[in-house]
Amino acid sequence: MSNATHKPLLIYVHGFNSSPESWKAQLLQQHLSAPDGPADLLVPSLSHWPAEAVRQLGLLIEAAWDRDITLIGSSLGGFYSTWLTEQQPRLRSVLVNPAVNPDRLLADWLGENENIYTHERYHLTREHLKQLQALRVEQLNHSSRYLLLVQTADETLDYREAVEKYQHAVHYVQPGGSHGFEAFDRLIPAVVAFAQGRVELPPLISLPDVVEG
Repeated sequence: MSNATHKPLLIYVHGFNSSPESWKAQLLQQHLSAPDGPADLLVPSLSHWPAEAVRQLGLLIEAAWDRDITLIGSSLGGFYSTWLTEQQPRLRSVLVNPAVNPDRLLADWLGENENIYTHERYHLTREHLKQLQALRVEQLNHSSRYLLLVQTADETLDYREAVEKYQHAVHYVQPGGSHGFEAFDRLIPAVVAFAQGRVELPPLISLPDVVEG
């Protein structure tokens, strides 16, 4: 058996209207691209349909079931990662500014949408919202398998919802920042450590609030 099979496998789960071209995904690929790196990385392109997105992720997890797998879920991807982690007892998840109630948030986005990276155009419908509601986890049963990373100046989501939802998980609540999670590269070693079964978080520093102009 090759040494590669002993590495943890990280699966980056992108958010709403995002893609593998997102900057956090690109940072992870830059840090983990070396063959002798500490972990392997998959960055799938996910369907805008929630049920299909979790099916895609489930197939990747099933194909690598002999590996230690950690999901890195950003925003809506954090919502998907939570559902999958509660279903699959061997998974861990790192949640980056995760969406807690995406069906409520995306109710304001009904109608035509365009993926900002791929430029795919599609209609967001009430069926999308129903599929999100079906993936809601009301109570976490495996809090020890989550690492929560949030920034308090998230302009899209109220970080306090995530802190309350994952109150029994390991937290990193950084003052300032943005929904995109500024200075994410500083947390990549902590993400890898968590995938290896350790908690090694950097000291908290305050970041400037990012104001969109």
